[in-house]
Amino acid sequence: MIRTMKVGDVRSYQRVITSEDVHQFGHLTGDLNQTHFDEAYAATTIFKKPIVHGMLVGSLFSKIFGLDYPGEGTIYCSQSLKFLKPVYPDTKLTVKVTVQDINLEKNRVFFLTEVYNEQNECMLTGEAMLMPKKVK
Repeated sequence: MIRTMKVGDVRSYQRVITSEDVHQFGHLTGDLNQTHFDEAYAATTIFKKPIVHGMLVGSLFSKIFGLDYPGEGTIYCSQSLKFLKPVYPDTKLTVKVTVQDINLEKNRVFFLTEVYNEQNECMLTGEAMLMPKKVK
């Protein structure tokens, strides 16, 4: 699998995170911070309205890595995240990963991970390290 990968390879998809997704994520994780749920409270913050959990946005890369590229059997080893702008519910996002480096000897692939809004503003950036499934 790793031998078919190349530096510069890109995979992406689009996703809208709904208010219901935020609700489910908050209850699943126990993060019921008012910033994500309470319109009146959020109006008093710098965001002015409820925002999506940053970790929910950061989790969107997993779909690409686990199902598409490298795909089934991949082990997600690490992920850094830098939250650049708030994401609001019902925003169309583009989730993008780009191969930055490949270490054949250790079976590791390093990715740039990014999420963009409809205005092509980078909302979140980071790096991921994965261990693709070894093919015998």
